[in-house]
Amino acid sequence: MTALRQRKGSKGKEHPPLGADFQPQQTNCCTDHHPEKMLHGDWSWGAIVWTSVGWSVSVGLGLLCCIYVAMLHENDLWFSNIREVEREISFRTECGLYYSYYKQMLQAPSIQEGLSDLIHDNLTESKRTINLLQRMNIYQEVFLSVLYKLLPIQSYLEPVYFYIYTVFTLQAVYVIALYLTAWLLSGSWLAGALTGVWYILNRVDTTRVEFTISLRENWSLPFLALQVTAITCYLRPQLTSLQQKVMVWLMYVMTFCFCLTWQFNQFILLVQALIIYTLDCVDFLTTTQVTTLYLVQVSGLLSVWLLQFCNSMILGSLVLSFIVAALFIRHCQTGLKTGGLLVRIRKLLLHSAMVLLLTFTINYLAKKALQLRSDEHIFKFIKSKFALGATRDFDASLYLCEEAFGLLPLDTLERLAGTLLLYPYVLTLLLLTGMLAVAALQNLNRSKGGSTEERKGAAEGRAVAFRPDVAYNLLHTLFFGLLAFSTMRMKYIWTGHMCAVAAYGVCGTELWTSLLTTLRCNIKGLLRLVRYAVPLAMICCLYYKFWPKLMEELSELREFYDPDTVELMTWISTKTPKHAVFAGSMQLLAGIKLCTGRVLTNHPHYEDKDLRERTRQVYQVYARLSPEDVYEILKAVGTDYVVLENSICYERRHRRGCRLRDLLDLANGHIMDGPGENDPDLVPASHPRFCEAIKTDTTAYTALFTRTFQNKTFHVYRLKKKRKKSTKNSSEPTTTL
Repeated sequence: MTALRQRKGSKGKEHPPLGADFQPQQTNCCTDHHPEKMLHGDWSWGAIVWTSVGWSVSVGLGLLCCIYVAMLHENDLWFSNIREVEREISFRTECGLYYSYYKQMLQAPSIQEGLSDLIHDNLTESKRTINLLQRMNIYQEVFLSVLYKLLPIQSYLEPVYFYIYTVFTLQAVYVIALYLTAWLLSGSWLAGALTGVWYILNRVDTTRVEFTISLRENWSLPFLALQVTAITCYLRPQLTSLQQKVMVWLMYVMTFCFCLTWQFNQFILLVQALIIYTLDCVDFLTTTQVTTLYLVQVSGLLSVWLLQFCNSMILGSLVLSFIVAALFIRHCQTGLKTGGLLVRIRKLLLHSAMVLLLTFTINYLAKKALQLRSDEHIFKFIKSKFALGATRDFDASLYLCEEAFGLLPLDTLERLAGTLLLYPYVLTLLLLTGMLAVAALQNLNRSKGGSTEERKGAAEGRAVAFRPDVAYNLLHTLFFGLLAFSTMRMKYIWTGHMCAVAAYGVCGTELWTSLLTTLRCNIKGLLRLVRYAVPLAMICCLYYKFWPKLMEELSELREFYDPDTVELMTWISTKTPKHAVFAGSMQLLAGIKLCTGRVLTNHPHYEDKDLRERTRQVYQVYARLSPEDVYEILKAVGTDYVVLENSICYERRHRRGCRLRDLLDLANGHIMDGPGENDPDLVPASHPRFCEAIKTDTTAYTALFTRTFQNKTFHVYRLKKKRKKSTKNSSEPTTTL
């Protein structure tokens, strides 16, 4: 719908710690002077300077990423020169819906009235009053609007710039968090520098913030990255009691912020809980660490539950059920980590089966008690995606047909290989996975009995063999990598962390120690040399190869160009009543809400069962139903105007069977149009397709609908009153482009 046209005149000493908790328990070849001195309070000038340089580089790379995506956004849209309505249209699909609440809060007479309007909203869904703070993750819009009103910046910074600059700044935070994770793992800030460079060069696969600014993941992923950094630091040995408490509070705050800003938080935390569970099973974490990490997750979720007015979806989430089951079964099975290898493996298998059984039991009972059905479409999607049963369910098919929810395309790996990221990542993954497997078998083969001295010696042996912070990050990248391969949209959680893991492989000791040992030249000086020389050489190579391409990309100037949508929004704002109710596609209605403030029948925030059913009903305008049936459906949700889009009615973007009209035909039991096979149980429809037939202006349609606006892209029809013909709008002219 939205197009971008070419703008006129354009051209196409060694690793110091981040704190006092550096891990010195490495092989002799990788113990350095500065970290140990700083660990014991001996802050030499060299160590301070080296650390300061590392922090400065992290901030510099973060700011570079922030400026880079901001310039891309400006160059693609010419955002500073287009009209306000064009700026708002550029917030595509659900992004426009989220931004509309920021705009609504700014336009409210007071903060209290603005909050009251959000809590008792009757504009987002016609004939319903809903609590937006409960249903949607829009506290970030509320916070920014309040901050904008309180800060003395209104005279020189427009609200839209305050909003987008905040999101772009979060990208800087994201890069810094990844940088710190790589630094903590490797002990060298050069790993952080390489991480930041890789993140920027792989922008296409690490972020989409420049064109989906308001998307929830752009708010939440920086907090997730900070949480992973805090966990990495927490799992390092030799932390003081105070340092542990600081890390726990930091993990809680980051978990809370992450959960508050994204509705899919429970599924990400479920993967993270599975990682913690796996590390616990193979004895990489202490009981205190496992319990603390679980409780941090629970505390973050329950805090969000309170802020979201006791949102039942959180209490019915699978991750809460899993954590309760894992902690309960773990408490009951006191002898889980005793016995030989085979005995412990049998115990773990039984333990895991009991945890899963109890998890699903608790989750089933919780959903029954709460009468929760809001997230059932996600499980339908998962069931269909992994071929666990054929479905014609409209909601599941809607997800399955979107490219973003398909498998990860192979060209993604080609792009990652082109920036030299994939090769060290794969090598690091293979090496660490092998080391983790060996260490896990050693742990399982080691009885938990024996004297205190023996247990202490065993713990020290495990620390030398495989560090828990490395184990956590390895499983993190493995689990989220599998998620990314199964669902392309999830790759943005994986690729950022992938940069940190690959940089750790290049700048850490494990990969180089193994290689030099194989070559029989494992010398301390040589190890230190390659750990500095290789990342520096890679950064220089990447600079030489990609800097001209980046400059060329930044020189390409385009301009926002969507005259049909602009004309539609202008007409709605000037020619329709302020409280008129509009029906149409979810994506378009989000823009109508933002640009005109009119009432909607449905919207893109799909996390409500009743709303999903309403959306399916409204979409019958693209199915093959009688005009009377469509009229009754639209009237039932209070529709005054319905907007039909040619791009949907005559869709060619998707393959047959995935076009919206095909999904509706299948859900209605009708034969799909066009060449191709149909299932034998489908029947021919008794009526033509509504969005096509209404344009013929036959009596059956004109008796119920009046065309009030049209251009090359959109057709708007006003619903007539059945019994009494309205004379007020009978002479309303049809606007034609």
